[in-house]
Amino acid sequence: MVREKDICWEYAEKLDGNKVKCKFCLRVLNGGISRLKHHLSRLPSKGVNPCSKVRDDVTDKVLAILASKDDSKDVPLTKKRKREEPVNIPPNTSLVVTLETSSPVAKIFPNITQNMLSHVTDQENAERSIALFFFENKLDFSVARSPSYQLMIDSIARCGKGFNGPTPETLKTNWLETIKSEVSIQSKEIEKEWSTTGCTIIVETWTDNKSRALINFLISSPSSMFFHKSVDASSYFKNTKFLADLFDSVIQDFGPENIVQIILDNTLNCTSIVNHILHTYGTIFVSPCASQCINAILKEFSKIDWVNRCILQAQMISKFIYNNSSLLEMMKKFTVGEEIIKTGITKYVSHFLSLQSILKQRSRLKHMFNSPEFTNNPSYSNKPQSMPCIGIIDDNEFWRQVEECVAVSDPFLKVMREVSGGKPAVGSIYELMTKAKESIRTYYIMDDIKCKIFFDIVDQKWQSHLHSPLHSAAAFLNPSIQYNPEIKFLGSIKEDFFRVLEKLLPTPELRRDITNQILLFTRATGMFGCNLAKEAIDAVSPGIWWEQYGDSAPTLQRVAMRILSQVCSTSPFERHWSTFQQIHSDKRNKINKETLNDIAYVHYNLKLASSKRSNSTDIDPIQLEDIDMTSQWVEETENASPTQWLDRFGSALDGNDLNTRQFSNSIFGPNDHLFNL
Repeated sequence: MVREKDICWEYAEKLDGNKVKCKFCLRVLNGGISRLKHHLSRLPSKGVNPCSKVRDDVTDKVLAILASKDDSKDVPLTKKRKREEPVNIPPNTSLVVTLETSSPVAKIFPNITQNMLSHVTDQENAERSIALFFFENKLDFSVARSPSYQLMIDSIARCGKGFNGPTPETLKTNWLETIKSEVSIQSKEIEKEWSTTGCTIIVETWTDNKSRALINFLISSPSSMFFHKSVDASSYFKNTKFLADLFDSVIQDFGPENIVQIILDNTLNCTSIVNHILHTYGTIFVSPCASQCINAILKEFSKIDWVNRCILQAQMISKFIYNNSSLLEMMKKFTVGEEIIKTGITKYVSHFLSLQSILKQRSRLKHMFNSPEFTNNPSYSNKPQSMPCIGIIDDNEFWRQVEECVAVSDPFLKVMREVSGGKPAVGSIYELMTKAKESIRTYYIMDDIKCKIFFDIVDQKWQSHLHSPLHSAAAFLNPSIQYNPEIKFLGSIKEDFFRVLEKLLPTPELRRDITNQILLFTRATGMFGCNLAKEAIDAVSPGIWWEQYGDSAPTLQRVAMRILSQVCSTSPFERHWSTFQQIHSDKRNKINKETLNDIAYVHYNLKLASSKRSNSTDIDPIQLEDIDMTSQWVEETENASPTQWLDRFGSALDGNDLNTRQFSNSIFGPNDHLFNL
């Protein structure tokens, strides 16, 4: 029979009548080879359930067959002629899109009327097409800020009319492999500097309440940070032997001689692993994530009764405004377009950034709530929240406490900005924390009780979680600290500095003449004391300073460049852990997992490159551009809304203290297919 020559018969078994049996999932289908094709295409069409076990290459082949079949359908001659007829456009008339030509809405919704699409310009039609692409594929609107977004549009425009985008198969094979290779070449270029600067392995961990545990490994050096790989450690997360072997393999990937430190986030708090690394690799340090430790300090600040009460009162104002569109519009009129709340990289950063913003708008908020525009409008003034908000706005004690919260938290937000930007900050973390503590002492110079409360929080987190001998050594080697006569802590960190030297220079041969070299540096002798060196202290990073002016102390120069070239925190941008959940799903076959691993590798490294470009501008590294409309500063209800895709723009995976837009599920839910895989 002619029908049995169809290439899709190799994927099915012909049964009696018009029935076929899928060789992948063994489902019996009525309707012959046509229904089998729709079954293998995974498209829920024609009333056929998609096959759950078909291979990707088979699905792509069937989709191509179906597409070619659709394209080859005869078009009525009258319609062909209608499309071929030229359109006469009168002079000085703007070009409009008609229903018969290229309106994207008309193609998707054929029943739409001509009047609805009249007077649509090419620009509007193009924007509508892009909007439909976003909505149909559930893309986060922030994608439009991606550098590659405008680059893509510009490239298409240069190709002119008739450009056909790459097919799914081409994207998944040719282009994925090409771009992955290009990213890999960049990472190989970065490795060349490790012999001089060393590098830091960054370990990011995510866990949930279902005993899932994913570990990401990244590598950081002065010129860049890049993603290495993601590992599903769910079955072995508490197995010390497995974790030790895992860390050993990653360390060997980069070479122990190139690694200065490993930064562990707070989730992976495994003393046995730390001890294993320290004992096995004598020259590698293990450090905590500085930004997470600062966040822990802010979290404890927010638990203090009066601070918590101040935050709740401020949130009452913001919820009242942001849940009423006309009132929000009025507020922006009074604040000249400024928002009164901010979304930070964590929930507690958001709290104190928002308090800063509300304090900045104090006079304008008072003006608004007392204006006739507000008081004479019953839709605002008669609401139950109105009177409490007016009472808070007019309460001088509330504003005094907001000022106090801002004064105490701002120095620590500044520390977080320095350590979260992805730049080498290990040489400044000790000084920054010391200054932040001193700011508390100065502010509460007349209130010893409050001063002690905040000091105890900072000391507990700093000493038990954040402080590292590497931070002390970096501070000692930082010329802006060493040569600053106002710095008083050099004597207290000298012992840590010597311990670090002994670790990095473990033999007497390596330490030969090191004492004389330390004296040359501390006494600013020779090149260390020349005018160029003095002028460059505040002009270049400490690592570059040592590279240029440390030649008279070569051993100490090498140690200083390696230490001062390191970061203190994990990666500085929002991570979508759902991507890695998809990679490690048990339901994925080997082909899918390999493809998803490649996608994650490319995606993460492109995001890191974009983040580095952003950090070179004036963008605040601890503040997100968009306000999280599901945060405690906006959301009125206590219970989370249903997990529809629009509601998932800010839903957190683990419910931890991380901001709901920082480590978020983005718009992908647990049952959503990622990249149609």
